[in-house]
Amino acid sequence: MFFSNVRGAGQSTLTDTGGGFWRGLLGGGRNSSGVSVTPESALALPILQNCITLLAESVAQLPLELYQRQEKGQRESAINHPLYDVLRYQPNGFQTPYEYREGLQGAVGLRGNGFSFIERRDDGNVTALWPLHNDRVQVLKGADMLPYYRIGTGEALPMRMVHHVRWFGTCYYVGQSPIELHAESIGLAQAVRQYTGKSFANGVSVSGVIERPREAPAIKDKASIDNIVDQWGQKFGGMDNAKKVALLQEGMTFKPVSMNNVDAEILGILKHTGTDVARIYKIPLPMVNDLEKSNYNTLEQLLIQFVVFALLPWVKRHEQSMMRDFLLPADRKNYFIEFNLSGLLRGDQKSRYEAYAIGRQWGWLSINDVRRLENMPPIKNGEIYLQPLNMADTSKGLPDANNPAVRAQLEFQQEEITRILSQ
Repeated sequence: MFFSNVRGAGQSTLTDTGGGFWRGLLGGGRNSSGVSVTPESALALPILQNCITLLAESVAQLPLELYQRQEKGQRESAINHPLYDVLRYQPNGFQTPYEYREGLQGAVGLRGNGFSFIERRDDGNVTALWPLHNDRVQVLKGADMLPYYRIGTGEALPMRMVHHVRWFGTCYYVGQSPIELHAESIGLAQAVRQYTGKSFANGVSVSGVIERPREAPAIKDKASIDNIVDQWGQKFGGMDNAKKVALLQEGMTFKPVSMNNVDAEILGILKHTGTDVARIYKIPLPMVNDLEKSNYNTLEQLLIQFVVFALLPWVKRHEQSMMRDFLLPADRKNYFIEFNLSGLLRGDQKSRYEAYAIGRQWGWLSINDVRRLENMPPIKNGEIYLQPLNMADTSKGLPDANNPAVRAQLEFQQEEITRILSQ
């Protein structure tokens, strides 16, 4: 499909990328269950809603910083850069940074793409980021091989005006929607829940029936039938009447009614479909409140698994998309944008302090490095790095343990380690 009426500098003829814009207008994903699957209907599934919000809330709560590179590999927060306030305090006129990033990640998780309109000042720096609904955005490809974006029925905008975060997809210009890609599994889960709900609303369920011999005369009086059933329920129904012995006359028998095969498999099907949804987003089941096979000893490892294999790829997509869309070409060598995931990987307090002690003892951590990791203010003379004496250059001879200066350094190192462990 060609859009020859939209032209501009370096833009020429625009073509549709085939990313599902028109499919989204025509309806939900097709599947053999016969249930229409859309991002909105899929979000009603508890397990999928848990996965989407877990990733969105995790991305939103991570500290996000704009850094400026310094000499000798150092860095510092670029608080004077115009982009700093947009990322940290006010992305637009009505959203907080948490709400903005949560909504953007939610859109990417549901639809495979997240869009924001970039408002820039005259020098090109970003002043605001306005969220765009996916159904209003169409991604086009120009003759220069760059993406262009049409919002509603307006003119196509160049990529410098739209912030685009995309998931994996066979088309490199747009991401594939996880909901559309897995419409079969999600549709099955929706169909099972609809079947269960309708069964409770319209179905009839009895624990058993009382049968009379075929040759016995029929009881035509409705009141007599109700009287027999009511007496049976009063005498043998409920927990208080469990295990009582019943006496049936006139050749009557009691026949319990068991579940059919479909009803018996409902719970198993629901559990299986829930596991499939968790697999889509690579989230360990205990992270979405399925604690059946988890224990306290594995929770920390599951958290690391979630951060490394589920959350980190999304974080990298956001970081590199922001670097591409927000920073001017002249700024990219001196500035970079980064999320801080260290808080999610710190482990328990004892393990952290032991790791700090090792880093301090072997010289790659200072006191202020440790305090910074623990969100504590620096102290005077806290930037000193120790050097273990047994790591000295042997070509210059081994240190003399009887030397007062050497002994003082050893005692100082031991005091520093004890100090860290006791904090």
